[in-house]
Amino acid sequence: MPILPTALTWRPALLIAFESVLIVSSLLTAARLWLGEGAWSPDALATTWPKAVLVAVVCQMSLYYAELYDLRVVADRRELIVRVLQALGAASLVLALTYYILPALIIGRGVFLVASMLVVITVAGWRFAFEWLSVAVGPAERLLVVGGSHAARELALELAQRRKELGVEIVGFADNEATTEGMGFPVLGRVDEIPQIVRDQRVERVVVSLVDARGKLPMERLLDMKLDGVRFDHLSAVYEQYTGKIAVENLRPSYLIFNEGFRTSRLQLFFKRVFDVMLAIFGLLIAWPIMLVVGVAIRLTSPGPALYHQVRVGQNGRLFTVHKFRSMRQDAEAASGAVWAQKNDPRVTAVGLFCRKTRLDELPQLWNVLVGDMSFVGPRPERPEFVDQLSDQIPFYRQRHVVKRGVTGWAQVMYTYGASVEDAVEKLQYDLFYIKHLSVAFDVFVLFKTVQTVVLRRGT
Repeated sequence: MPILPTALTWRPALLIAFESVLIVSSLLTAARLWLGEGAWSPDALATTWPKAVLVAVVCQMSLYYAELYDLRVVADRRELIVRVLQALGAASLVLALTYYILPALIIGRGVFLVASMLVVITVAGWRFAFEWLSVAVGPAERLLVVGGSHAARELALELAQRRKELGVEIVGFADNEATTEGMGFPVLGRVDEIPQIVRDQRVERVVVSLVDARGKLPMERLLDMKLDGVRFDHLSAVYEQYTGKIAVENLRPSYLIFNEGFRTSRLQLFFKRVFDVMLAIFGLLIAWPIMLVVGVAIRLTSPGPALYHQVRVGQNGRLFTVHKFRSMRQDAEAASGAVWAQKNDPRVTAVGLFCRKTRLDELPQLWNVLVGDMSFVGPRPERPEFVDQLSDQIPFYRQRHVVKRGVTGWAQVMYTYGASVEDAVEKLQYDLFYIKHLSVAFDVFVLFKTVQTVVLRRGT
């Protein structure tokens, strides 16, 4: 299973685990307060416990989709309170619908109202305590970055933003040529001064950009440091671990050949295909009334057909026709030919903009998944004109075609907008990470992130 940037480090894991205990405890306490001593009898607890776990799961899903497990988002205490209330409000609606359909799951009338107040108090209080503990305990690791490349600076900024979540602190850079200007962190010395920097700054981990440091490292002295307990890692490995993408600028063919990952067994592909087919059939059965309404809305508000068919490049460069609901005017490219879609694109219709935000325009691609042209999760399918252009300009771009295209993907949920070569490079880095760690479990994770993206209206 890949180490994802939004996956659990020990700090968010502790946050989630303790919140689960708090939510369940709040429900059991509310049951005791509202229903009396009988609520805690062995027979009553045997039936109450599973119901409390259900409530905890719904609450934590709501907290997740409110981004309350992204510690960068909830740094502001007022924002934290607002998001907790919004999440629990959404959880209340979901549970109300669940109880209406399955009344046997109700713990007791009035219990959830009391429990909600307890949950707000305990969860918010625990968050404040967790924030204080994160500062009081301080970072678990002090890192020195060797090299001043773009990837090195980007990694340093990423780790600085997620300091509380990851428990790491960038003490600075060691580089022969970089200056403090534009670095955002101090340049503490030259590469040959690393041993002294490590001692002075109490560095516990040295992250090395081989592109910058090759031929400059004092290997014998670094070996002594390694044997003395200092940890060394390649920038590419740390960058991948903490950002969820593979830095193209540091990438060499040997990395793809000899590195772990980039191996997909036939059994893995079989399970992925079974997962795709089952989900596509289920999706079509559930979504056909919505698709009918969307199709009618498009026809009534914009001249032209409801569906849009376009040739895209699929797995191994094979061309296929992708099906989507039309979100632009019918004559969108009549004069310009194939061009990048732009943010706030004037060619997009009002209904089309709504469909893009909610991903409803992607629903016809369920058919592409069912017939095997696409997978549910994978790199975005691009047009042949753009693939030829980007393959000439971006190293390793064609390698993203070794797997099936996806209705959604790791790049789409992590970097939701792209309309330039620079954006294509950024998305490629996420696509390569996905290809390296491809698995059904990773697909499920991406689908959860996709739902979050739709709920928060982050569509392009």
